[in-house]
Amino acid sequence: MSFNHIKQLNADAQEGSGGEATETAAISNVPVEAPVAETVATAHDDFDWSVDKRNVTSYTADEKAKYDTVYDNTFKQITDGEMIQATVESLTKTDAVVNIGFKSDGLISLNEFRDIPGGVKVGDVIEVMVVEKEDREGNLHLSRKSARTTRAWERIVEVHRTGEIVTGLVTSKTKGGLIVDVFGMETFLPGSQIDVKPVTDYDQFVGKTMEFKVVKINEAIKNAVVSHKALIESDIEAQRAEIMGKLEKGQVLEGTIKNITDFGAFLDLGGLDGLLYITDISWGRINHPSEVLKMDQKLNVVVLDFDDDKKRISLGLKQLTPHPWDTLTENLKEGEIVKGKVVNIEDYGAFLEIMPGVEGLVHVSEITWANTPINAKEFFKLGDEHEAKVVTLDKETRKMSLSIKQMTEDPWSTIENTFPEGSRHTGTVKNITPYGVFVELTTGIGGMIHISDLSWLKRFNNPNEYTKVGNEIEVVIMNIDKDGRKLQLGHKQIEEDPWNTLEATFPVGSEHDGTVVKKDDKGAVVQLPYGLEGFAPARHLAKEDGKVIGADETARFMVIEFDRNDKRIVLSHTRLWEQVIEEEKQAVAKEKRADAEVTKKAVKSLQSKVEKSTLGDLSALADIKAKLDNAANNEAAAAEEPKAE
Repeated sequence: MSFNHIKQLNADAQEGSGGEATETAAISNVPVEAPVAETVATAHDDFDWSVDKRNVTSYTADEKAKYDTVYDNTFKQITDGEMIQATVESLTKTDAVVNIGFKSDGLISLNEFRDIPGGVKVGDVIEVMVVEKEDREGNLHLSRKSARTTRAWERIVEVHRTGEIVTGLVTSKTKGGLIVDVFGMETFLPGSQIDVKPVTDYDQFVGKTMEFKVVKINEAIKNAVVSHKALIESDIEAQRAEIMGKLEKGQVLEGTIKNITDFGAFLDLGGLDGLLYITDISWGRINHPSEVLKMDQKLNVVVLDFDDDKKRISLGLKQLTPHPWDTLTENLKEGEIVKGKVVNIEDYGAFLEIMPGVEGLVHVSEITWANTPINAKEFFKLGDEHEAKVVTLDKETRKMSLSIKQMTEDPWSTIENTFPEGSRHTGTVKNITPYGVFVELTTGIGGMIHISDLSWLKRFNNPNEYTKVGNEIEVVIMNIDKDGRKLQLGHKQIEEDPWNTLEATFPVGSEHDGTVVKKDDKGAVVQLPYGLEGFAPARHLAKEDGKVIGADETARFMVIEFDRNDKRIVLSHTRLWEQVIEEEKQAVAKEKRADAEVTKKAVKSLQSKVEKSTLGDLSALADIKAKLDNAANNEAAAAEEPKAE
């Protein structure tokens, strides 16, 4: 009840009392004193004491209780945070005066009514929240915005619990998403929850009214996250269920390409995605799906397989057309010459595509007539075109073998005439192995030079030490294996065997200058005149001063062994200076033997002249004998020294 109503009640009471003075209703609760005994009359007894109670109405106890109740009901007991209905009493330039039935009216800024079309009007009933019953200035603090936010949050919590779909207005863009007004409360729409497809332009949604689903709330800070994507996904899921329920293998569907990857393409089948694998796009080989397909392209595909649980669908495009092997022309048969493009290369050969979906294999053994190993990855290049002859054709197993070499005559059929044994030729080194060199004499014809047939004089650990791939080399045909398609070649045989004449040049005991070209623990390889190499064992490399001959050092060597059959020469440097020492010892021994012989002859001559022995003679003879004995001992010792060495 408002104060105006209370004033009206007071006016009615005054009219009923005939104009008498009124008294405040508050004194009705004051107890009335008992009447007092009559007092002695005074000079003022004739005064009309009731003159001041004119226009005052007296109420009975029941009437007083009734009016007290009416008066008390004009005030409401309110608390801070309470939601209450209010009536707009009047408007100012900045505020609305609202009455909530409290002892004072409240003011609410007109800014809080901007959401009302046409603005707020006097007499409108609105819901407000009591922020403070009495602020610092004694005013009643009310808020319509807080009331709307509280009610909006309560509704948001409820729809989050029930999963109900709500409508909201996208008001602005923010970092990572959009701000949506739902029930008058701002909520957050992440960019990832706008659509099932990635969205980069958020501005296109500002100002739009859309449907959302509340997916997350935070009670502590009263924050909510909404999603439009969830509604789309639910619709898609319903469509998926409907499509999966009607799906059958072999069914032809129309789809739109939504994504292309290295392994295939994903198609939108109207709410359900399917995978078109790269091998099911075309009967022919393709390197990437983009060679045939384009984004947003619509095409018919056939269902190859599907999984209800995993919601996976395998699609095929090439299956809508017959297999090329089933429509091969009758003109294609064994012995025909065809032309194809290299679409795949393996170690064992290359595949030529004769037509889309029809391929033949050129095995490495069908590339050339040569018996040398062929590397298919070096001979073929992807995309190159080659002509080949159809060797075998099996339409049932869809296999075809091709040959390039059979397009020319087999050169091995007349090998004896072209390359007879003993003939000399120049070839090209095609391959080198640890045991020999493969030489190509002409296209399809080649042979091997064993490592031992490269040189008469030098020994090689690897043929790379003598020649390189691509070099030209002279050879002699040593042997022909027509059945095995092999030629035994020799290079050193282009010259006569020098070992037949080297024995006279390098006899045992001869001395020659040589240079150490290689050295290891066993000994050293020594380069001798005429390009010959010899071997000096480690114990024969010692010098007279105790040192050892090193690599690249030139010294004098003696031939201590010559083997023409094994083509081996053994050398020694140590033997040279040991021989000089031996000769010196023998010369000393020879000189001592000569001295002894002279002494012996002198003794014999003296003995023949003396007939009698005297004491002095005996002494002289004893001295001579002693000298002879010493000479004999020295000669014997000199003879034993060479044996010991």
